Amino acid sequence: MRKSQLAVLVFGMFVIVLRAQDATRGATLYKQQCGSCHGERLEGRSGPSLAGGDFRSRWPTSDLIAKIKNTMPQDSPGKLTAGQAADLATYIQQAGKAVANTESGRASTMGPPAAFSATGNLNQLMRGIMFPNSNIIFTVQTHDPAEKKKTGDAANTDGGFNWSMWGSDLYSGWEIVDYASIALAESAPLMLTPGRRCENGKPVPVNDPDWIRFTREMAEVGRAAYRASQTRSQEKVSDVTGDVADACLHCHQVFRDKMRRGRTAPDPSDKELRCTKD
Repeated sequence: MRKSQLAVLVFGMFVIVLRAQDATRGATLYKQQCGSCHGERLEGRSGPSLAGGDFRSRWPTSDLIAKIKNTMPQDSPGKLTAGQAADLATYIQQAGKAVANTESGRASTMGPPAAFSATGNLNQLMRGIMFPNSNIIFTVQTHDPAEKKKTGDAANTDGGFNWSMWGSDLYSGWEIVDYASIALAESAPLMLTPGRRCENGKPVPVNDPDWIRFTREMAEVGRAAYRASQTRSQEKVSDVTGDVADACLHCHQVFRDKMRRGRTAPDPSDKELRCTKD
């Protein structure tokens, strides 16, 4: 065997040993800091499950480390060192694979979720969920969610992170950005609810390939905004706001803002052609 090949082999074995050590330290930390909320087997208790392929795909190593370092444990965020966060991330990802393998058969036997009928029209859905939560995320461009609230801010309406308008002083600025991001990601599939109507009474084109594509785009930018928010970086969230705006624009250009014959610009207030491509 050549020396170069031997060196690569030795280095690879060294990396494997280091990762095993990281996971071992992470397992101990997990029991101490995480198990009571997320379950001994990552199955979730008062906190969400940390197992499964979907979790791992949404939280690659670097993002998961940042999330743990900046937001965990929930009752004392920031107490863990970067090294501890890395050890926990290594353990969670490795242990999550094992849990997913043992539970994949059980999940396949579960029936489909119950379907719910639409309550509001598309305009009400947008104004009730998408619009206000997008604006919370956009506000990060000009206001740092980490700003300390001053005494009497509950009555202040300067346009910044005045949480009394969104839920009094119950949550921190960054928590509100988290919740707004989650709201976008989780509510996007509501755009595909069968039977929902547009504001003009026309059916929402839930089976149209473009509509489905735009819905998925909105869900993805919501998840991206949440990942950025978990870093507690105003700059990273501000960068994502462009993607949020683009996701809205892509759908609006096709299904909302129509160019009528004889006009030089689309009219967003024209409701007649909404939810159609004509």
